Amino acid sequence: MSVIHQDHQDIVLSAFIQPMDISTQAGRRKKFDLLKPLRQWLDDLEIQNRQLAYFIAKLIPAQCPFERDIVLFGRKIAHIPPMCKLNPLYDQFVGLRFRALCYLVDKCGEDIQSYC
Repeated sequence: MSVIHQDHQDIVLSAFIQPMDISTQAGRRKKFDLLKPLRQWLDDLEIQNRQLAYFIAKLIPAQCPFERDIVLFGRKIAHIPPMCKLNPLYDQFVGLRFRALCYLVDKCGEDIQSYC
């Protein structure tokens, strides 16, 4: 048991920090991820077509479309936070859009300023 002495009080560290029991870690059940095949498919999707790259760049927005400031009489009274991160496939969609934009720049020589 570790004890820290401070002025007039003793703090017992074992009361706050519990060592991990390895046997409980090994006994845990694996979580089953239903979206893993879809995530893997989106991550592995290669952009090899200009029309597909255009479609993806237009379909997936650069910023969350749900984020808003509520303004009344010129004063901000409320803010609706971006809720796109609640989407379980958010990272895959952002990565797919990035790959599409990279394809347009690298392979097609396009200016992607209009997509940003």
